[in-house]
Amino acid sequence: MTPADPPGQPEARTGAMQRLVLVTGPAGAGRSSAIRTLEDLGYEAIDNLPISLIPRLLDTPAPGAPMAIGVDTRNRDFSAGTLQELVEEFAAREDILQDVLYLDCRTDILLRRFSETRRRHPLAPAEGPAEGISRDIAMLAPIRAQADILIDTSDLSVHDLKAEVTRHFELEDSTRLGITLHSFSYKMGLPRALDFAFDCRFLRNPHWDQALRPLDGRDPQVAEYIAKDENFAPYVAQVEAMLAMIAPASVAEGKSHLSVGFGCTGGQHRSVAMAQRIAKSLAGDGWRVSIRHREIERRAAAGVPKKTEVG
Repeated sequence: MTPADPPGQPEARTGAMQRLVLVTGPAGAGRSSAIRTLEDLGYEAIDNLPISLIPRLLDTPAPGAPMAIGVDTRNRDFSAGTLQELVEEFAAREDILQDVLYLDCRTDILLRRFSETRRRHPLAPAEGPAEGISRDIAMLAPIRAQADILIDTSDLSVHDLKAEVTRHFELEDSTRLGITLHSFSYKMGLPRALDFAFDCRFLRNPHWDQALRPLDGRDPQVAEYIAKDENFAPYVAQVEAMLAMIAPASVAEGKSHLSVGFGCTGGQHRSVAMAQRIAKSLAGDGWRVSIRHREIERRAAAGVPKKTEVG
């Protein structure tokens, strides 16, 4: 550390950037399988390392391999706030390329998995698994909302999960940038660590059509309604052109991941339809694309019916 460095800040490493995948999710969702897959892909994998030790590990000279670190609520010093602070710290560092991978799963599937294996839940060893699952999901909710990549394993086999993890994190082709598209509500704030955000609030709003109001932007009727706005096609063309320039430039810069957001008022109609449309275009051009519909996911996780607010 030089005298000019601010106190308490780790000394920046020189050379190649350290690629890091933080893997988390509720017990039973497939976190261990995902970590084993990352290890098979060439990552140095460490599971359930105490959170307090992770910064020390990342402050050592950069190893030759990328790293995958598993973190869950069994960790002796786990707290969502501590993990959030760590994620934000690494996101601000110029020597680390970080992705937060969240393995999600429906509660009924988690219950079935614990019943089939007859395992005790680590957060409820003296109670039924339902109590432990509820605590686990509640503790991890803030991290789930901030995840860069979310994989729902509810309907995936072990082989399907391996294929999904490989699709996002394979190392062989460094030019295959991973692009995550987020839809969101401006009222709920921007998703964490967006590289770019596009405002869709000026587009025709399906909220004002009673038949379309309960649906979301993934429905063809909603997408068709929005596409009839005379501004929609020019806007799509402009966004596609911008991303066609940005994506290759991001690869040249050494980035492995690009995060792009589309926002509207409620995060249900216009932003969702736009994210779906751009995802199809990017995938057609050969980019690896994943989609996060934040407000839809939040409502689904909470068991809340679709909102009827302005979308």
